[in-house]
Amino acid sequence: MNPITTLTLNPSFDRTLSVSTLERGEVHRLESSVVEPGGKGINIARSVAINGGVSRAIYPADTEARASFEAAMGYPGLTCDPVDRDEPTRTNISVIEDDGMTTKLNESGAPLSAETLEALFALAVHGESEGAIAAAGSLPPGSPPGLYAELAARMAQPDRTLALDTSGPALKAMVGVPLAVAKPNLEELEELIGERLSTLGAVVEAANELRVGGWRSVLVSLGAAGAVLVSAGGAVMGYAPVLAVRNTVGAGDALLAGFLAAGGVGRVALGEGLAWAHAAVSSASTTAPPVGAHDRTAVALTDAIEANSALKESR
Repeated sequence: MNPITTLTLNPSFDRTLSVSTLERGEVHRLESSVVEPGGKGINIARSVAINGGVSRAIYPADTEARASFEAAMGYPGLTCDPVDRDEPTRTNISVIEDDGMTTKLNESGAPLSAETLEALFALAVHGESEGAIAAAGSLPPGSPPGLYAELAARMAQPDRTLALDTSGPALKAMVGVPLAVAKPNLEELEELIGERLSTLGAVVEAANELRVGGWRSVLVSLGAAGAVLVSAGGAVMGYAPVLAVRNTVGAGDALLAGFLAAGGVGRVALGEGLAWAHAAVSSASTTAPPVGAHDRTAVALTDAIEANSALKESR
């Protein structure tokens, strides 16, 4: 399993609340309440370690977050590498209903000082010699959209080592910047290209246009419809049907974690990523569980992509 370094510029405390049914304006009694370290890069690093891999999480942290994150992420193989800052860490809230419906309320977070950002980038670039670098999550308030592009410019081989999972202006600023893999979901891809994608063929075409600009692979998450990987070897579609969706929080992070842990290239990596995502959504826990044989056998891959196939299930 490949070692992975993750960079999370806007980490969070993720509070997950479970209720039977969420009704606006009503009083609810919670079935459970859990608080964990969060942020896409944090989730990826933790998922890799839970599944027996080696990972390193780089993130800014105030005093409270430093102690809490390190205490909660004490997994064998996972190294925490926080950079001190004074600003408090944001809190995100997810409300999960019994049918798996999830409502998220995310704080914006605190800006990063130039000194803190420089220290974070230096640690991330140093990790390139060890394996893949996953730059994941939103940018802190006040950040220029091109922060991840700046990171890529400092790396020796971003086209082979840099994985990206972000959205909005931060994703748009990376168009044309060399990357090993970008992992947008369908909505993020549509926002990026400025049009609605209603078929698999349209998704593959959009991904190939981005590849021409410098992205070696584009891994598009389609939610319940699976995922499609577009690379120099063509397009591969993958499915991993879930009988009972328990929790969709972090499913995309699990997808990318498994993909990178399995080498970050081709159908084998796509299959492993889908297995990790299957395990995540099948579990009520907000921490992705270890992947089992049943998760891997649930995965089906195909090169025979029907271009006119409608994307109904992913909406």
